[in-house]
Amino acid sequence: MAVYVDDMAAKFGRMLMCHMIAETHAELVAMADRIGVARKWIQQAGNHGEHFDICQSKRLLAVKYGAVEIPLRDLAEHTAKRRNPEGKALYYGTEPAPDAERGEEGAK
Repeated sequence: MAVYVDDMAAKFGRMLMCHMIAETHAELVAMADRIGVARKWIQQAGNHGEHFDICQSKRLLAVKYGAVEIPLRDLAEHTAKRRNPEGKALYYGTEPAPDAERGEEGAK
């Protein structure tokens, strides 16, 4: 099991952003919690493209805590591995928490 961060450097205001994905929803939100990214910022919750867009300072923290660095061009390959035939997320039996799907503040 692993968390991944790509090398994208897209501008968002004054920040440079990248993607953070994981093999499971639980791993993804655990890393978000650990690096201080609010769960409400999750994107595409509940499907194979589930991820966070994170700034470079959070990327450095994620790597410090064990995230694997991958090139942006490999991101699609990693997300495709999480897709089942119906296009739903495949998280080895783990489904996203209902509040994460809605992106509610209570999700943290």
